[in-house]
Amino acid sequence: MKIAILYICTGKYNLFFKDFYTSCEKYLLKDVASKDYFVFTDEMQLCTYDNVHLIFKKCQGFPADSLFRFEMFLSIKEQLEAFDYIYFFNSNAKFLQPVGKEILPNETNLVGAEWPVNRKPFNHPAFYPYEKNKKSLAYISSNEKGPFIYYMGGVNGGTSKAYIKMIETLAFNIREDYKNGIIARVHDESHINRYFKNHPCKILPKEYCIPEELVTDNIQPRMIFRNKITFDLSFNKGRKTNLYLKCKRFLDKMICLLKWYL
Repeated sequence: MKIAILYICTGKYNLFFKDFYTSCEKYLLKDVASKDYFVFTDEMQLCTYDNVHLIFKKCQGFPADSLFRFEMFLSIKEQLEAFDYIYFFNSNAKFLQPVGKEILPNETNLVGAEWPVNRKPFNHPAFYPYEKNKKSLAYISSNEKGPFIYYMGGVNGGTSKAYIKMIETLAFNIREDYKNGIIARVHDESHINRYFKNHPCKILPKEYCIPEELVTDNIQPRMIFRNKITFDLSFNKGRKTNLYLKCKRFLDKMICLLKWYL
């Protein structure tokens, strides 16, 4: 079994690669599959591992480095077609326990991960950060048939054929939006949610995709997303938690509720 792992690390994100790689080699499908890493980076001396293929990618900053990721992946489409499965992991992903064949897709041929956040009292799709601009190709309407699930963009995968079809669609839709002056609310993640709304996937439980800061004593995570702010405060991207911004976020949720039904 051959698996291609897609990974992006430019600028300060390069510091996460070593922990990701060593943990992935130790825990992900150990002795079950051969793994090749396709790493898009601006640091061509990042490593010299035989199974790591470095692809130069100039750091464009946020959100461009994330928004156009699917175009990046398609630049190596021919290489990816040679693999049985393809997976993408965020740069701050780290495996903590063995992960076996349960991560592989079911009959849907795709794998996604639901955001493992307890949104109560806002656990309703009206409050999910779906794209609500009707002109966007990522738009999700309240009139659509459920269930409504909000997927994270930090991990997804599938059979090579199904995954390549997905990234071709997402790359096209994001570029079309951009040509029309539209950037979806949560960038590439918004488009992923639109795609999975139309194309059901196997859903990974929170043990495989939980942010480090949300881990509690009753959760035994197999993979986490590292808390980037503990590495460098600049990853906070200017976010603050004063009373004004808390009130603003609450108001934004109310606006989302109204938009959902308009």
